[in-house]
Amino acid sequence: MATPASVVWKVLAGCQRQLLSPFSPVYAAASQTAPKNLPIRTFAAVQAAKKAKKKKGKEEEVVQKKPRVHNYRKVPRVIVDDVYFKKFYPQATLSVADAIDLLKSFQVLDFTPVNQPVYVELKLNMTLEKKKSVNPFVSSLLLPHPIKTEDNKVLVFTEQPHQVETAQQNGAAFVGGAELVQPILDGEISADFYVAVPEMQLKILPLKNKLRKKFPKSKRGMVGVDIPKMLSFFKKCHSFMVENDCIVRTQIATLDMPAEHIIANLQTILTDVCSHRPADLGPFVERATLSSETSEDLCFNSQDVLPKTEE
Repeated sequence: MATPASVVWKVLAGCQRQLLSPFSPVYAAASQTAPKNLPIRTFAAVQAAKKAKKKKGKEEEVVQKKPRVHNYRKVPRVIVDDVYFKKFYPQATLSVADAIDLLKSFQVLDFTPVNQPVYVELKLNMTLEKKKSVNPFVSSLLLPHPIKTEDNKVLVFTEQPHQVETAQQNGAAFVGGAELVQPILDGEISADFYVAVPEMQLKILPLKNKLRKKFPKSKRGMVGVDIPKMLSFFKKCHSFMVENDCIVRTQIATLDMPAEHIIANLQTILTDVCSHRPADLGPFVERATLSSETSEDLCFNSQDVLPKTEE
């Protein structure tokens, strides 16, 4: 059945009015792949929190870091075995006899020399009353059981002919007057100890910076007129000094010596060290350790070695 031409023209006219209307939706530019029924958000997004800026200046708070807690297994408070972690236990304080026995046993286990030196290290409390402190000192003494096989070299400053002859007869390594100053400054002559007669003190002043702790001083017994007595002492004496303001480290024996000899030498050195500070201020030695040339440090109680004073 044929469609009337008037109906076709009416349909086309309606489509044309619809396409040209400004209020009609335009579908020609719409994407074919656009999603349908897009979700509509009816609320505002949460604003991200801003980081607070640290104020610079005196009002800035110092954040202290908390110590890191290690989740170790619980260990006994007392050592119950020969094998243990050192970091869990403080270093044990031994008696002097036990420390010496351990040093001798270390030598057997490690196959080290039998005659290796034994050292003592002392940490001193140098404080005095009214914010004063003990001055670092140098000490020379005779050990009851000598550890040196050779005599020390001693130089004697004197210009008197009879004193020169006396010094040479008593074993002085060098003897002379002002003529020895320049060779000592040039390093041509050196000795372990330097002694002088009182008349030579002004003439040897140029050596003060060169010799430093070895420069002859009367309070150390290095200046006097009794040359044989000074030579007999300084040829055999043992010397030590305070280093780093509060540390004394010196050899006291060899490991092959009997324990009684080692303890006697140690007692002599401790007694001399403690004489440089009044006893009523408390213990002078804060920490004392014994060690050999190839072993670890062993702490010991220094108060047990010192002679007990009668109250």
